[in-house]
Amino acid sequence: MGLTLFPGDGDTSSPDVGWSCIGFNAFRERLAQAEGFNLPEMWGFGGDRPWSDISTALEPLLDHPDVGGDNLSTADCAAMLPRLKAITGEWQEEPDEPLLQQHIQDAQQLAVVLRFCVDEGVELIFL
Repeated sequence: MGLTLFPGDGDTSSPDVGWSCIGFNAFRERLAQAEGFNLPEMWGFGGDRPWSDISTALEPLLDHPDVGGDNLSTADCAAMLPRLKAITGEWQEEPDEPLLQQHIQDAQQLAVVLRFCVDEGVELIFL
């Protein structure tokens, strides 16, 4: 089982990005590390650290159920996009390793989807 993030424009030809549940968790853990915290320490991910302790534009993505939950607004997408691109640039400077390369590709595809949501003024849906 996995999940897909896609624009809420009703067009199945719009860009999307998908992961296995394990792959999505690993991707979000790496994003959290880039933001200076460990995702497993956070409330909702096995820990008890509150999200109010964290300040990141990526919170709507990181503090979201794998499947279901609220859609992310166009404003959320717009706020996350610059930080996601900055992290992707940082990752590209790190030593090459296979999982990192997959995370870079996933981040780049997610950026395409976020940009589409912003440009079209639609929400990002988790399914």
